[in-house]
Amino acid sequence: MKHWIQAARLRTLPLSVSGIIVGSFYAMHQGLFDWRIFSLAIVTTLGLQILSNFANDYGDGVKGTDNETRIGPERAIQSGAISVKQMKNGIILTSALTFLVAVLLIYISFGKENFLYTLLFLVLGITSIVAALKYTLGSSAYGYRGLGDVFVFLFFGLLSVLGSYFLYAKQLDWVLMLPACAVGLLSAGVLNLNNMRDELSDRVSNKNTLVVKIGGKNAKTYHFIILIVAVIALLVFAFMKGFSLVQYLFLIGFIPVLLHLKRIANYQNPKQYDPELKVLSLSTFLISVLLSIVLNV
Repeated sequence: MKHWIQAARLRTLPLSVSGIIVGSFYAMHQGLFDWRIFSLAIVTTLGLQILSNFANDYGDGVKGTDNETRIGPERAIQSGAISVKQMKNGIILTSALTFLVAVLLIYISFGKENFLYTLLFLVLGITSIVAALKYTLGSSAYGYRGLGDVFVFLFFGLLSVLGSYFLYAKQLDWVLMLPACAVGLLSAGVLNLNNMRDELSDRVSNKNTLVVKIGGKNAKTYHFIILIVAVIALLVFAFMKGFSLVQYLFLIGFIPVLLHLKRIANYQNPKQYDPELKVLSLSTFLISVLLSIVLNV
């Protein structure tokens, strides 16, 4: 059990639910909140993240990308704690359970009356599972072609925030695009950090992440740009929603992000990026929680 918990990579889970929190509590702000939808959406998202972590462990393990040159924590297959066959079975089981919870979520949200919405979200659910698997699995894994950032932005940002809100409201509020983009960019920042840390081993293993494609120096510039744009997006959102002075307190969550950027600017050794993953992930979660709170005061 200890090895499966490690393979689930618990430190990635707060980041995965950040968009669900923002979308759900924006619905609460409009009087549309439902605890059943919220709970099932959280469980579905956690299932997808754990599935992605298992698939990542499996894909990088069987391709030899996880080797002695890798800087991050040792993976389950890499260490031999979980066999390839066991991980494959774990992936199948997690996929099935996550899909079942997603189906229940869709039924609770749309019932029998909204067939088209039900069909749309079933497709989105299946697409999310496939995306979780295809990051490193297979010969056409998008994580090996520099597309990981795009998928993280779409699924952790736009789909997570807008999709969760739609479950309650049955419609979209386009001003919510701003926090959706912010969460997506912050999440992409976490992936970029991970790839900056692993640039050398990824380059040797032909894992052509965006960092490998553009180089570490440009990746650091890209990191600054996407995090600063995330700050601007939430400031514009706050202005458009007419936040009071007290509501701007959610910006406290950006203090660790700014301190993080200051440290990143001075780092030269890829090993220094590893602890920053936790910092940025938890900061994104904190920002999402604070924004959700001030929306409802």
